[in-house]
Amino acid sequence: MQLPKGENVMEKNECKKRAIEAIDDNRGKIYGLFESVAAEPELGFKEFKTSEKIKSYFQSLNYDYEEGVGITGVISTRKGRSSKLKVAVMGELDAVISPTHPQADKATGAVHACGHNAQLSALAGVATALHDADLMKELDGDVALMAVPAEEYIELEYRNQLRKEGKIGFLGGKQEFIRLGKFDDVDMMLMQHTAMTEENFKAGAGSDCNGFLGKLIRYEGKPAHAGGAPFDGINALNAAAIGLLAVHAQRETFRDEDHIRVHPIITKGGDVVNVVPADVRLEAYVRGANTPAILDANAKVSRALKAGGDAVGAKTEITDMPGYLPSILCDPLMDLAVENMRQLTDPGYVQKICAGFGGGSTDAGDVSQLMPVLHAFFGGATGGFHSGKFQIIDRDNAILMAAKCLTMVLIDLLWDGAKEGLKIKESYKPALTKAEYLEKWGGIQ
Repeated sequence: MQLPKGENVMEKNECKKRAIEAIDDNRGKIYGLFESVAAEPELGFKEFKTSEKIKSYFQSLNYDYEEGVGITGVISTRKGRSSKLKVAVMGELDAVISPTHPQADKATGAVHACGHNAQLSALAGVATALHDADLMKELDGDVALMAVPAEEYIELEYRNQLRKEGKIGFLGGKQEFIRLGKFDDVDMMLMQHTAMTEENFKAGAGSDCNGFLGKLIRYEGKPAHAGGAPFDGINALNAAAIGLLAVHAQRETFRDEDHIRVHPIITKGGDVVNVVPADVRLEAYVRGANTPAILDANAKVSRALKAGGDAVGAKTEITDMPGYLPSILCDPLMDLAVENMRQLTDPGYVQKICAGFGGGSTDAGDVSQLMPVLHAFFGGATGGFHSGKFQIIDRDNAILMAAKCLTMVLIDLLWDGAKEGLKIKESYKPALTKAEYLEKWGGIQ
């Protein structure tokens, strides 16, 4: 590792070296959390065991924490020698559903096939560095270590029911943290995600991500004996089939530069095979690179889905729900990340912008509408995200290097009166205030 030289940075370099050593010295403990979380994967807003694991890790460092944030979230705030700035560092608690994965939970299909257990372990690495290297006494800002639920936007009916019951206001964990005021005193957020292992790639500072709206669709028909009297029924499955074909007919109207993606699934296709399907349900995303394009495409999709019900005389119920907003990249934070990545690995293996447009989505995009966000990527995985073959094959890169880089960026931001962090904060122009966010995005029903 090569750190910058010069009299003015020697003390900061020493802090970074101590942080790196602390993470390396605790690799067994950090990897232990990684393996434990992988062994008991849990889905969003149900991560009770995983929440206990990160709480236990914080307890091992004698860290106080707030628990039950957004049902399962945990926050531990570390105070600096002064509080000129507050930076959040995030890790995600939840798994995804991939039943064919060898580590999938047999009852739920849940598995860490997106690397959130590596991400949470990297957060633990940051927490360890702050403690063992005794960093906070040299930093002029506070750090909020946030373990966040429900990044994977799945099980929409379940989450919408939680919303109806008033237990959540949004379907994503970071969105809930915004709603609950956990970002009200935070100035910027840092996080990272595992990336695929590729030739000449170890780390990247960021990537564009689509935003999306979530949709629940229910076709209500009329049951009848499917063999004896189908003419007395109204086939809701036929309504769904026509509606989906009508959605496909919209695709040529989507502009390439808007990166529109529409991908529905049927979650219920009827009740029994010899009864005309009268209750058919779908879930869908309408993704896009910008909010106007998402809203335009969503109107077309809703119109097409309704046409399916109209065609056969079924009732169509469509519930739109706030998905995630597109990501806004923060160049100064990305530059800091790249500088530190290049100190940790071969500079030729570091990219500022990860190759290609990221068609996926994250609720980190919502946070980026309100404040500067770093959403970095660290290689180490293989097999394809959310697939039965996903594996993390390079823990040192995916976990330890990620933890080191985030800690080094924290030091840069909060060093010397938090000069660098304050400069980034002052230059950033948020797209939305919290009030605007809650009104415009939270009001989608």
